[in-house]
Amino acid sequence: MADRLTTLQKLIDTGVIAVIRADSGDQLVNVCRALSAGGVQACEITMTTPGALDAIAQASRELGKSALIGAGSVLDAETARAAILAGARFIFSPILNLDVIAMAHRYDCVAVPGAMTPTEIATAWTAGADVVKVFPANHFGPQYLRDIHGPLPQVKLTPTGGVDLNTAADWIKAGAVAIGVGSSLVKKELINAANWDGLSSLAKQYVDIVAAARRG
Repeated sequence: MADRLTTLQKLIDTGVIAVIRADSGDQLVNVCRALSAGGVQACEITMTTPGALDAIAQASRELGKSALIGAGSVLDAETARAAILAGARFIFSPILNLDVIAMAHRYDCVAVPGAMTPTEIATAWTAGADVVKVFPANHFGPQYLRDIHGPLPQVKLTPTGGVDLNTAADWIKAGAVAIGVGSSLVKKELINAANWDGLSSLAKQYVDIVAAARRG
């Protein structure tokens, strides 16, 4: 099992974290497999999905060598621990809960809390956040990351919320170490149709955009 710093580097190298919300956990492993085939190796299974822990466990068993499986929408330390024991290698949260950061690090897992204001972002970073999730990012736009990095250039930031094919490059150019992408990548119509090739193709588009943006 990869250590925290190795996992963190893989998340950053991948550049795209798929935020997977579903009405059921039944197809989540297929979703993760398709995303990974398209180059999006970081799959965040949100805890709002019924059967999320079982899905994390199954995806970790079946895809652990080809994908990074993590948990999202984690609100407390107890949920973080349960997700980690199920196989999650990173923990994303929409909020800043210092106990969640501490729990993730206790198990050598990546902690990515959510924050918005400069004070929240600095507090998360000081508490040991590996990356800080700017959420909901779509209400401010890429310029907000540039503004934050003025006084806080050392903080690794990833935007989540409203990121799509049209804005992905702008976020990377604004200084994001990675982007979190939900419904504009993990499209329900593709999942409902079991169009795994289509999902892989869409994932590749995001990976290619991020790579091009990084090259400048």
